[in-house]
Amino acid sequence: MTTAEDVAGNPYTSDPRTEFEPVEDIDEATAREQASQLREAIRYHDYQYYVETDPVIGDRAYDALFTRLQRLESAFDLDTDGSPTQRVGGEPLDELPDVEHVARMGSIEQGGDEADVREFDERVRDGLGADADIQYFCEPKFDGLSVEIVYEDGVYQRAATRGDGEVGEDVTENVRTIASVPQRLRGDYPDFLAVRGEVYIPRDAFTAFNRERVERGEDPFANPRNAAAGTLRQLDPSVTAERPLSVFFFGVLDASVEFESHSELHERFPDWGLRVCDRTAVVGDIDAAIEYRNDQQQARDALDYEIDGVVIKVDDMDACDALGATSRAPRWAFAYKFPARKEETTVRDIVVQVGRTGRLTPVALMDPVEVGGVTVSRASLHNPSLIADLGVDVGDRVRIKRAGDVIPDVVEVLDDDGDGYFEFPKTCPACDSPVERDGPMAFCTGGLTCPAQRERSVEHYASRDALDIEGLGEKAVQQLLDAGLVSDPADLYDLTVEELTDLEGWGETSARNLVEEMDDAREPPLANFLVALGIPEVGTVTARNLAQQFGTFEAILDAADEGDTDAFEAVPDVGPTVARSIVEFFEGEGNRAVIDRLLDHVDPQAAEETGSNALDGQTFVFTGSLDGYTRSDAQELIERNGGSATSSVSGNTDYLVLGDNPGQRKQDDAEEHDVETLSEDGFEALLADAGVL
Repeated sequence: MTTAEDVAGNPYTSDPRTEFEPVEDIDEATAREQASQLREAIRYHDYQYYVETDPVIGDRAYDALFTRLQRLESAFDLDTDGSPTQRVGGEPLDELPDVEHVARMGSIEQGGDEADVREFDERVRDGLGADADIQYFCEPKFDGLSVEIVYEDGVYQRAATRGDGEVGEDVTENVRTIASVPQRLRGDYPDFLAVRGEVYIPRDAFTAFNRERVERGEDPFANPRNAAAGTLRQLDPSVTAERPLSVFFFGVLDASVEFESHSELHERFPDWGLRVCDRTAVVGDIDAAIEYRNDQQQARDALDYEIDGVVIKVDDMDACDALGATSRAPRWAFAYKFPARKEETTVRDIVVQVGRTGRLTPVALMDPVEVGGVTVSRASLHNPSLIADLGVDVGDRVRIKRAGDVIPDVVEVLDDDGDGYFEFPKTCPACDSPVERDGPMAFCTGGLTCPAQRERSVEHYASRDALDIEGLGEKAVQQLLDAGLVSDPADLYDLTVEELTDLEGWGETSARNLVEEMDDAREPPLANFLVALGIPEVGTVTARNLAQQFGTFEAILDAADEGDTDAFEAVPDVGPTVARSIVEFFEGEGNRAVIDRLLDHVDPQAAEETGSNALDGQTFVFTGSLDGYTRSDAQELIERNGGSATSSVSGNTDYLVLGDNPGQRKQDDAEEHDVETLSEDGFEALLADAGVL
């Protein structure tokens, strides 16, 4: 345990200017002594930061102590059991095994109406007698993930999720990485202690974490609870260690000592180094408990953690024992919930996301809010003009709607901070290239020299509609970029098995498979190659039309080099805007440099002759998954033979093709419009009759 003498005599508890001699200049005995002092000092600083919220040294000094301890343990192969350095995460796990709790982790009865909580009070008084002196311990109901954490002789042993209350998932290594979870208890702790805590992500950290995800082009988490739950269940503890988890402790499941009240628990936890919430209260009656709940509801938006109500507990432990529990919940506790936030929320940050084509899209990151039964924490602001029209800025209270019941939009500023609206950047946030406006839109001018566009371009190059490179998903592409192995799509063809197997998570088989796939992609169909280049406004249909019209990639390059927009406008479905976009894409120096490098590796194949007109005038819609075709393959087959494929059923639809797990809505629409439905076998029979197959 950490004693006052340890702290007072430890040279690393207060002096941020410590200079360390080189590790190679000290002997093992000195290393062991220094490591012991560093561990105690780091535990002390963790306690001051997380429990006392009164740090003694700054982050840089703390990081220097932590790094020094890591180097000592590595250089002298010191025992790291219980060391703070174990928070960086251990080896990845194959699965999260089940573990039985030391005592049942029950749920709590809950309700959102005042009448519900008054009924709870009546049941408590009936159970304890009219003359009982009842006090309630009130605390926030944290919106996180409940865990059991076990200490033996003051040392962290294991952690588990709640699960079904009897058995949970073993998350010992993941919880070990949470800095606010002590690896050793302080002071006069019990020999055995199993505590209940709530793992959560602080609101500010959640906003910053989501900002990073959005900037990388990833979907943000809907709310902090989902983020915390997903993080805690990671199979790789090092991933958990990188994410900003924290914890509040609030209950005891079992212990080698007894406690008289919940309020006593709350007072003693900090003495042992266990972090508690400071927004608790002991009240004398249910009226005061209801007032406490209303006060917390008013304060919730200003807190740095999400709460969705308060928990009201009978404070006296003997009284709790007398009340007992039902088969599912204790009779001495009640969760008085807040109403869900609906439609109105606060903008916490605005992130400008860089797309594959350089388009800059502002995204509002908000306090999670329920809209149409779905919790959302981000909304598109679309473009700089909309920001100006709305007058929206960070800190504003806004109204949200879900456009088309899918993508949330900010539709109105309800209460602003008086500082105007968000100032759109004049340079790209990813590469500092100048930003150009095109009508209401804004674009980065960096092209493929912009790292954000480069990353998106590599992902797009390997996507299903492009070259369909299996094994090159978002995570793998980011890993290759971070390792410096890839800077643009052309680099994919230079990858070697040896380079890939040096990366974490890549084995011989997966590395060889990717290299072979890239070899197989050296002669792609022209239409797929055009899609893969990521030309603005050129999707699969336009790419196919371009391939059919020009025949070869060289012919397309020649027309672009001559600035011949008329040649492109002669292509079906290509108008003046798209034609100009194609020419400008090939005129871009950065784009052309990458294309030239690609052509050193790739020989796009001339377009095949178009199919027949056997399906001329026939319109198909697909729903569900097909066994023999991807959706894009089926669409291409139909269009190559004169038909068309659309996404929704209307009076103009001829056939609805039903795959596995078809959508009911499209089937209902087909019935309403008297559209013939086909199974996949029926679809193939129709194609065979038309001479397509």
